[in-house]
Amino acid sequence: MTQVYLIRHGETEWNVARRIQGQTDSKLTSLGELQARQAGKRLKNMGITHIIASDLGRTRQTAQLLAEYCRIEPTFDSRLRELNMGILEQRRVDSLTPEEEQQRMLILDGTPNGRIPQGESLTELSTRMRAALDDCKMLPEGSRPILVSHGIALGSLLGNVLGLPPYAERRLRLRNCSLSLVESQNSPWLAPGWIVEFAGDTQHLTADALDEIQR
Repeated sequence: MTQVYLIRHGETEWNVARRIQGQTDSKLTSLGELQARQAGKRLKNMGITHIIASDLGRTRQTAQLLAEYCRIEPTFDSRLRELNMGILEQRRVDSLTPEEEQQRMLILDGTPNGRIPQGESLTELSTRMRAALDDCKMLPEGSRPILVSHGIALGSLLGNVLGLPPYAERRLRLRNCSLSLVESQNSPWLAPGWIVEFAGDTQHLTADALDEIQR
């Protein structure tokens, strides 16, 4: 059995400002740093052997803070990046035109092959995230890695494990620094392969965390 923990980055300045991040970056807030430290305290005695993070700044910051507790040097994988949101990146949600809001909804409402103009499709996102997860099986036996990624990206990965199409309606809440666990196993009562043990757990956080850009 292979266990892989998944964690979303801590709260960022743009989460608070209600700006669309995608693959553009903003720094963690002081609360975001605290969230990462609280997650690190939870993880430090859980046998984590690898910290593998998206190479964007907010996930790098989160991974470095986790590393202080897990005593592991993080590595970085661009496949764990957030969805590229094309022409809507850097925009405040409340500044979008009706047409732009319709474009944003293409990645949330179950539209087949949903894609924001000049951005990445949900199918492309799901494919690269699943490849990053599957590569965890190549780690030494007994490894217990944690993947540090982003809200939409991790939601896509969990949906993939559950057998949902990449464009399925978005219905899984993954707050800042929430923790999820997937396992590769062969149970007589579950489909063989990856399964979701739990998702979106925030019991280690002492304050409310954001769900993307709203509480």
